Amino acid sequence: MTMKKWFLVCAAIAIGAAVAPKVFAPTEESFAQEKIVPPSREAVQYSYAPIVKKAAPAVVNVYVRSRVQTFDSPFANDPFFRQFFGRAFGRPSERVMSSLGSGVIVNREGLVVTNTHVIKGGSDAAIRVALADKREYDAKVIAQDDKADIAVLKIEGGDGNFPYLGFDDSDSLEVGDQVLAIGNPFGVGQTVTSGIVSALSRTEVGQSENQVFIQTDAAINPGNSGGALVDMSGRLVGINTMIYSQSGGSVGIGFAIPSNLVRVYADSAASGRKVEKPWLGAKLEAMSREIAEGLGLNRVAGAVVTRLYDKGPAATAGLQAGDVITHVDGVEVVDARAVYYRLTTKGIGQTARLSVIRNGKAAEIELPLVVAPKPGKNDAKNLSGNHPLDGARISNILPSIADEFELDEVGGVVVTSVRDGSTAQQFGFQPGDIIVAIGGTKIATVDEAEHALSDRQRVWQISVKRGNRVLQLQVPG
Repeated sequence: MTMKKWFLVCAAIAIGAAVAPKVFAPTEESFAQEKIVPPSREAVQYSYAPIVKKAAPAVVNVYVRSRVQTFDSPFANDPFFRQFFGRAFGRPSERVMSSLGSGVIVNREGLVVTNTHVIKGGSDAAIRVALADKREYDAKVIAQDDKADIAVLKIEGGDGNFPYLGFDDSDSLEVGDQVLAIGNPFGVGQTVTSGIVSALSRTEVGQSENQVFIQTDAAINPGNSGGALVDMSGRLVGINTMIYSQSGGSVGIGFAIPSNLVRVYADSAASGRKVEKPWLGAKLEAMSREIAEGLGLNRVAGAVVTRLYDKGPAATAGLQAGDVITHVDGVEVVDARAVYYRLTTKGIGQTARLSVIRNGKAAEIELPLVVAPKPGKNDAKNLSGNHPLDGARISNILPSIADEFELDEVGGVVVTSVRDGSTAQQFGFQPGDIIVAIGGTKIATVDEAEHALSDRQRVWQISVKRGNRVLQLQVPG
């Protein structure tokens, strides 16, 4: 079987059930709200037009034009080199990149939610949004989270009276519910497609610990990323994000970020705050068949507590290693990512009720949701100087940092951010890289890393752990 490719895209489009003759439902929401089997053949043939008229004006096209700096190098085609760096470096050059996606206006003042991958281009990006009525405006990024793939824009200008979509509760969705996807596939213009909710709480396809997706068979194609998934009341239940495809086109397996998570980012951006995710203070793993058998469980579902940090929220609340979390606030969770998603959408300052199985018996845990302690003054530093890590920010791996970057270890030094255009970025360093050694000396703290980088080397030798691999960098000083 050929390698299956994931193509990030935004959702779409076309009018689900065309009718011949055109017969409207008795009201816009009658069958949708009650979720009943249509009583007659005529009732099946109602039109989606009233829903589209309500929702489509709030879905925008997002155009991004950015200048990207690249680096030409004779090593660019070397397989080992590309495996480590993922990009070329050497002589700087510049090119202009353009991208197209979709977005959704979620308040009257012109707040737009979309995907982070739609607006990639950094601070130099020129972002324009085009409304369905052909009005166009500049927009600026006011919040983004690469891991969640959510970005929030603010339209600049206008009369402050934009059409917008209200959020619906994505937890109220059921498999089989009808939905519409609205976006701009392949740049052809705003399009609508219809389908149903194929599955809920999909976690296997995400890259981040709190990513949970709605799966739909509504057609989604390239150019639709950031578009709206709406229910039959014409309210937003998801942001279309990606598809599963071998060809690059829709095959009926699309994924949307649930509106309950999108709303957290939109509300935080509107109030000028950054989204703060609850700190669990524990390491969770998805249930496997082997673990289930070892614990005497007959269901392969839930999240297993494999490690607790001393004085962390989970330990203080009474969780124990070996506990299996099966529900959060009465909602079943299938794995660790589903737990993190539930805690994030619950919000800081709240208390989550965890249902756990401990030694074969059910128990309830009340978990206060708090933010992770911030690194101390000497726990994190920005690196600068004549060395390959210039422009990187590094931190001691504290329990909270390990949680944030999904690291399996505590202790050592991790790259937490890399400045655009910096030497560290040119050499391919990424957030989450663990600095194992510099010049053959093992690195345990940021002070040790800074000291090791203070003396210029004829050849820089840096060992980096990325995922399960340890990569070696050797560069003339």
